[in-house]
Amino acid sequence: MIRIYNTLTGKKEDFVPLEENKVKMYVCGPTVYGFIHVGNARPAIVFDVFRRYLEYRGYKVIMVQNFTDIDDKIIKKANEMNVGFKDVSETFINEYWRDSHALGIRPANFHPKTSDYIKEIIDLIHKLIEKGFAYVADGDVYFDVRKYKKYGELSKRSIEDMMAGARVEVSEKKRYPLDFALWKSAKPGEPWWDSPWGRGRPGWHIECSAMSMSLLGESFDIHAGGEDLIFPHHENEKAQSEAITGKTFTKYWMHNGLVRILGDKMSKSVGNIVNVREAVRRFGRDSLRYFFLSKHYRSPVEFSEESLKESYRSVKRVWESIERFERRFEEVPIPKRDPWQESFVERFVEVMDEDFNTPGAIALIFDLIREMNKAMDDGDEEKALKAYHLVRREFGPILGLFDLERERRVEEKTEKILTILLNVRRILREEKRFDLSDEIREELERIGVKVKDTPDGFEYTLE
Repeated sequence: MIRIYNTLTGKKEDFVPLEENKVKMYVCGPTVYGFIHVGNARPAIVFDVFRRYLEYRGYKVIMVQNFTDIDDKIIKKANEMNVGFKDVSETFINEYWRDSHALGIRPANFHPKTSDYIKEIIDLIHKLIEKGFAYVADGDVYFDVRKYKKYGELSKRSIEDMMAGARVEVSEKKRYPLDFALWKSAKPGEPWWDSPWGRGRPGWHIECSAMSMSLLGESFDIHAGGEDLIFPHHENEKAQSEAITGKTFTKYWMHNGLVRILGDKMSKSVGNIVNVREAVRRFGRDSLRYFFLSKHYRSPVEFSEESLKESYRSVKRVWESIERFERRFEEVPIPKRDPWQESFVERFVEVMDEDFNTPGAIALIFDLIREMNKAMDDGDEEKALKAYHLVRREFGPILGLFDLERERRVEEKTEKILTILLNVRRILREEKRFDLSDEIREELERIGVKVKDTPDGFEYTLE
């Protein structure tokens, strides 16, 4: 029986989906006004693996991950660049696909965008007004939090605590400071849509209710995202959705811990971000995935260059053992499952069933690697083959780790690109254009490529 920690109840619970053998899950996606950073990467990786594991356990998973493509930050960037908001959002949605592919993240079944669900958003707001949970104020529409008696249930905060710690949007139009915007009247230089309350655009929280309920139904199994979304975003989402339907919006709420740098939450507003693109380029996909999966998903993690280097060293030990096996055996038949393998499968399922314990699963993979190396040392080819298959064909794919064929392809491309670039640098040096050649060397060193000029040309090493 799978057990997961439910933020709503504050305890681990047996996982029983609403429909037998089917799981419907919604994962909050990025606001697309810039490149995603490693803080964004954590929920993407964590819930990608959780989905894979549910499928491994026999469930059909329907997963939705949205793009917020209407937002103050998007509008601000669009105005600064003198382009439409769609130009900004579509640009960074495309960049998201590049980065998520580099991370080995499988696409969800649906990737809705806010701007495609305006009609559904307006319909929900209209229902909230009809039911007395929302009010119109000079073209804006607000949710009246005091009308919803379970407000604060998810974040386990009193109204007073929320007032003290919330990002409360100040407005004289509100009846109460914690009331949140469902619809914002149009301002100069902003995109707008017609509505019964005048031209405007949706608030942040209502979009996820509209998209999740449209694609998954009024009640679904899992709502997931980063811990920082519990309040106000998920609290507000839960309140407005349940106010409309009178039903439980989501049965299980799952939240990953925050990513911190020197104790601060990683965020664009703080300015302490590390882009996924830079991290993958320097340390590789497996290192980043391993870094997050080697910690329990609910624990906060401290991100640093040294932690990524340590992850790379751990991943490399597994790669080296896999390569040792593959050099030794030209053909790798699928072995018949026996009690020895079954014991490892049972242990893997046991740790993963207990609130998605990926650190325990990784420890088990290292046990298998030790068994495989010892079996090769002892000449026990059958046992080595069994261990290899569990690592490469069963457990590794669930975690999205140790796809050595892909790593080799990436390394080959990297070597070719570096060779081309360094040959350009050699030509620049021959032409005595040392300023440009030095700039290339300095930029390469900045991303961990050490270049040494020799009488025969050049040498380089990767950190």
